[in-house]
Amino acid sequence: MNVYDQAHSLVTAIKGSEEYKRYVAAEEKVNSNEALSAMLKDYRQKQMELQRKQMTGEMDQQDLMNAAQEIYAIMVQDPTTADFLQCEMRFTMMMQDVYKIIGDVIDIEKMLG
Repeated sequence: MNVYDQAHSLVTAIKGSEEYKRYVAAEEKVNSNEALSAMLKDYRQKQMELQRKQMTGEMDQQDLMNAAQEIYAIMVQDPTTADFLQCEMRFTMMMQDVYKIIGDVIDIEKMLG
């Protein structure tokens, strides 16, 4: 069994998954609308800024959560962006599960520690 062939098979399976297909379709729909695309870009920038502030201690956890919830509430008011965010979340969860399965098998913490 060639590991690289298996990795390519995994990529094919991921791209064939319903989560991936829905995520790509929703992303294309958002990106085809200039206003929604700009709003999503702004949302991403604000998310990154919030994460930076959290890591540097500029914001406490409660303020961070409130700011994130406010931004998210604005985003989900539009059905297209709400659908995109939901599809993105499902795809991300699937990928996290895949990473966890691989990590558990090779015991990444043991390798790093």
